[in-house]
Amino acid sequence: QVQLVETGGALVQVGGSLRLSCAPSGLMFSSYTMGWFRQAPGKEREFVAAISWSGGRTSYADSVKGRFTISRDNAKMYLQMNSLKPEDTAVYYCAVYGSFRVWDPLQVGALRKYNYWGQGTQVTVSS
Repeated sequence: QVQLVETGGALVQVGGSLRLSCAPSGLMFSSYTMGWFRQAPGKEREFVAAISWSGGRTSYADSVKGRFTISRDNAKMYLQMNSLKPEDTAVYYCAVYGSFRVWDPLQVGALRKYNYWGQGTQVTVSS
């Protein structure tokens, strides 16, 4: 059974930093592209960043480029968030891309391409 556990969410002031972690289990983690998404109150879930199964390729939403960095090691995936803004406030989810060892830059931002999701971790940026 695939499980994803996100940690690291917190209340932080504008301009601050946070590092989110995603710990997967029940799958060949190193063989799947992974993604981070977020959902703010009253809004749809949106793409934040993705990283290829090899870790060598990444993709970011325009809203976070230059501020967020996605990474992974053999055990976990991470999202380093710097220069946080109030509009970054949301529940952040990690997810597993639905195809084995595939990196499709045109599809990595599509929610429907991900078939496993974590429970989310709350990030609140206060001004």
